[in-house]
Amino acid sequence: MTTTVPPPAIRALPRSAEAFDAARAVIPGGVNSPVRAFRGVGGTPVFVDHATGAHLSDLDGNTYLDYVLSWGPMILGHAHPEVIEAVVEAARNGTSFGAPTRGETALAERIVALVPGAEQVRLVSSGTEATMSALRLARAATGRDRIVKFAGCYHGHADLLLVQAGSGVATFGLPDSPGVPRGATADTLVAPFNDLTAVADLFASYPEQIAAVIVEPIAGNMGMVLPEDGFLAGLRDLTREHGTLLIFDEVMTGFRVAPGGASAWSGITADLVTLGKVVGGGFPLAAYAGPESIMRHVAPVGAMYQGGTLSGNPVATAAGRATLDVLGRPGVFDDIVRLTDRLIDGIDTAARDAGVDVQTARAGAMGGFFMNPAPVRNYDDARRSDTAAYAAVFHRLLSQGVYIAPSQFELLFLSAAHTDEDIDRTVAAFGVAFDAVGSAV
Repeated sequence: MTTTVPPPAIRALPRSAEAFDAARAVIPGGVNSPVRAFRGVGGTPVFVDHATGAHLSDLDGNTYLDYVLSWGPMILGHAHPEVIEAVVEAARNGTSFGAPTRGETALAERIVALVPGAEQVRLVSSGTEATMSALRLARAATGRDRIVKFAGCYHGHADLLLVQAGSGVATFGLPDSPGVPRGATADTLVAPFNDLTAVADLFASYPEQIAAVIVEPIAGNMGMVLPEDGFLAGLRDLTREHGTLLIFDEVMTGFRVAPGGASAWSGITADLVTLGKVVGGGFPLAAYAGPESIMRHVAPVGAMYQGGTLSGNPVATAAGRATLDVLGRPGVFDDIVRLTDRLIDGIDTAARDAGVDVQTARAGAMGGFFMNPAPVRNYDDARRSDTAAYAAVFHRLLSQGVYIAPSQFELLFLSAAHTDEDIDRTVAAFGVAFDAVGSAV
């Protein structure tokens, strides 16, 4: 869906433009992750100079209220002093050993204490590595090959998962990725999000063949789509009935929608959980976790191999421990949720006052909005959103010093560094942006 809304005059960012030109000479597209290129909204990507608290500052001297927060990890805000102190102390003792440290155990203990069903944890370096490893583990534990994923849910860029993957793929309009051989996805089955009947049909079509169902319990890579009542419980029932493992991909939702993640938020305990973003406190760190009865298949205890030179990196684990410790203090998480609710309520009100069709969602400390006149319950609904209108809103917000994701198919993230005054300013900026879009339609 597109609109005739003319794009706003895009702010000139000469130093960012110069940096972008230099980057494109040596980096494909000038970026190291596709959505950063601003292809979904147009204009020059903001090149960041530094960030503190809830604010980003670019090379051109502009400062923005940040609702991207490195795509979710910075739940305490940028450069939180206790996280920085922990990182500096760890770095002074050495940045990598390729040998076990007590810091790894301490972080794993925190995860086990918080995440329902987690008895053992394997630390890795990225969300892609976590989901890929969890699926290999599910296959090893069940002796089956097929997996079920949901259209629009992104679980990293492993070959077997780049099927209707949402996120950057949705932004660029690519249903799949070149370079993925047909055989890599031959055992990947796809169902619509929020459609239990489709999942049941897959089990009927492939009896005793499905190793795992992997799902973002709250979809965040097609924009934010909440599970309908009974959807997660229905997946839990179907997987148990068919001897299949249920995997919650909580790379995004882990420690963001509740201190125990979406498992705690929903009351549904998966067999395996993958974690990323918040768990690393802004460093490359992720994990997969589950009961000992499943995790014992992982080498060196079991035969399923997975390893990594930088897995459990001492600096990253220090950042993760410090982040979870601060987040666990009384009132810290609850206040971020309160501010998230205020922001999403304010966006709803601003859109209604401007006569603009917007669909919003929120859970815990994250939220989202679609430029869409109809409710969004799956990937097909999300793709009907008005991406041109979103781009117009994005640039009008940017011109007012508010930085949101440069893609309709991403989320809004809040942090402990945001304040009520920040929310008031942001809601006012949305009001200006929606008024401009509404008057042009």
